[in-house]
Amino acid sequence: MRHRLCHVSILLAALGIASAPLLATVTIQSMAPSVASPRPLGTQVTWTVTATDSNPNLLTFQFNVGNASRPYSLVRDFNVGTQSGKTWTAQPFNWTTIAGEGTYNIEVIAKDFVSGETATQIATFTLTSRVTGAQDVVNQVENPLVALFSAPSCASGSSVRVAFYTGTNPAGFTNWVDCNPHVSTNIYVAGMLPSSIYAMYSQTKTSGGTITNGAKLSFTTRALPTNVGKTHEFPTFQINTAAGPQSDTNDSMIFWGFSSNVMPVATDLKGNIMWYYPGGSETLPTRVIPGGNILTIQGGTSWNSSDRNLQLLREVDLAGNIVRETNTGIVAHQLYAMGVSEAASCLGVPNPAPVGKGCLNDFDHEAIRFSVGSNSYTAILPRFEKIFSAGTQGSDPKGPPVDILGDMVVVLDSQWQVAWYFNEFQQLDINRAAVLNEIAEQGESCAPNSTCKTVLLLAAKANDWTHSNSIQYLASNGDLLVSLRDQDWVIEVNYQNGAGSGDVVWRMGQDGDFQMMAPEADTWPWFSHQHDAGYTSASDTLLTVFDNGNTRIAPPPHGVGKGDSRGMALTVDTTTMQVTPVITVDLGTFCKVMGAAQLLSDGLYFFQPATPNAIAIEELPKPGGLSGTQVLNILSPSVSYRAWQMPNLYAPPAW
Repeated sequence: MRHRLCHVSILLAALGIASAPLLATVTIQSMAPSVASPRPLGTQVTWTVTATDSNPNLLTFQFNVGNASRPYSLVRDFNVGTQSGKTWTAQPFNWTTIAGEGTYNIEVIAKDFVSGETATQIATFTLTSRVTGAQDVVNQVENPLVALFSAPSCASGSSVRVAFYTGTNPAGFTNWVDCNPHVSTNIYVAGMLPSSIYAMYSQTKTSGGTITNGAKLSFTTRALPTNVGKTHEFPTFQINTAAGPQSDTNDSMIFWGFSSNVMPVATDLKGNIMWYYPGGSETLPTRVIPGGNILTIQGGTSWNSSDRNLQLLREVDLAGNIVRETNTGIVAHQLYAMGVSEAASCLGVPNPAPVGKGCLNDFDHEAIRFSVGSNSYTAILPRFEKIFSAGTQGSDPKGPPVDILGDMVVVLDSQWQVAWYFNEFQQLDINRAAVLNEIAEQGESCAPNSTCKTVLLLAAKANDWTHSNSIQYLASNGDLLVSLRDQDWVIEVNYQNGAGSGDVVWRMGQDGDFQMMAPEADTWPWFSHQHDAGYTSASDTLLTVFDNGNTRIAPPPHGVGKGDSRGMALTVDTTTMQVTPVITVDLGTFCKVMGAAQLLSDGLYFFQPATPNAIAIEELPKPGGLSGTQVLNILSPSVSYRAWQMPNLYAPPAW
């Protein structure tokens, strides 16, 4: 027992957490909803929880929700509360659901991770159906461009979706939602123009494929709010090249991943806003999930760090409600328990930080959803700092230790618990510095016209080593594709559906493992400092990538000293280890950071330079060459990290 207690003390010290009395007691004092039960489905209920802890350390709170027909599911993982005197108050827990009427159990667990003591309390809340009788009904929600459509219960094996249209325009459709014969079916309808009258009706499809239409209902969207403030601005757009007969009008919506003080929005091909998310100045949308939910990285409090920058991973629905949330603190805790020394706490670090110290800085750039069989997973890119000895990556051998920024790929299971990780510090050559020797400095702006900053927790500056920025799950072989911006590489990581070693299978890019089969006239055929690299189909042969071109455009000896960013599509042959360009188009602007690339459903390509202006571009490939013709160009004088063109909010591109 003595050895075990010693091990625990060492672990807590490494996490930067003081030890506590072994008989520490955690007690939940109160748990109260903001409104009395019952309430209609879709009502947001804010829960306030207070607790005490007999030791002086941080108290964290986890919230889970279930009911008679659904087991408990994580909604918010353990995160620190606020302390006043001897009382801890959990961060407000905003909860709602449209999964079906009934009595729900709201479970809160208060946990002291030092002593291991927990306390649990469960409260019930009843949500009532919005349907009366056998008639469909539609209601407004807080977002003026979103409707809540409710249909009566339907037979098991059937499914329901909603059709909606305005004027004489073709109908749009939501995703199909499986019927539950015991409760109503409720769907958020989104993708509508402001101040417009829409007709909408349900469609019920039986297991045999027969579709029955419901009665038409009328719904009027409201105007966009005008009092959003400077931290929630709406973007503006100008049409440089309007959509025409050669454009992809089937993919008639553009989702813009604005961040900073500009709200993420979806627009039509004329730049008219059809949906928005009021996420504020610390929201980064990463991917739209089939069915309409959105993965985002957001600012907020975490028990891993004193900083608020990009500490939360959230899945939100089309009405803006939080479906699930985790934070850097609990992810770091789980990684550290799995043996990742770089995941120690960022709190209480001596200045200067000692060699070998590492900590999880924030969630960086990416979150994706993928499935393996019937299991759902979410992959993220936490960013880590680690202190290395003087001389590392070409630093002065007689100088101070060097702080190095890297990333890990972390895969979360369906309950957002860490299931697997790829550690760049273990799997990559630490002495291969960033190609352009990028340095991140405290408070440095990360893009023109952007307010985001580099936040460092261990030193005043750091080597920006890899700057990983996208992940793709490869369904054909179960591996992961990862873009390493500052290495000018795209790599395949041995994931093997969770059983992989994490070894690097191959490296694509300048000085990598592939030969580029490009025309001799192209003096720099490889991408560099790329974004949004991914295969366009399950065959893993056609890769689209946004070539920012930083290395190519850099002065000699790195590059040729001039040029613009490019949109690229490449065929990849992993047998011959050859890469052949399909399209390489000059986008007419140099986009230093961010960007997107996509193959559209009709064979056109979509590229989005992100800075200094966000520009949605469609390129029609020219026969017999690598160039294209712009058939759509929509510009916004704001910064959009990433964008997608898609038919609607419920059917995002596979890549």
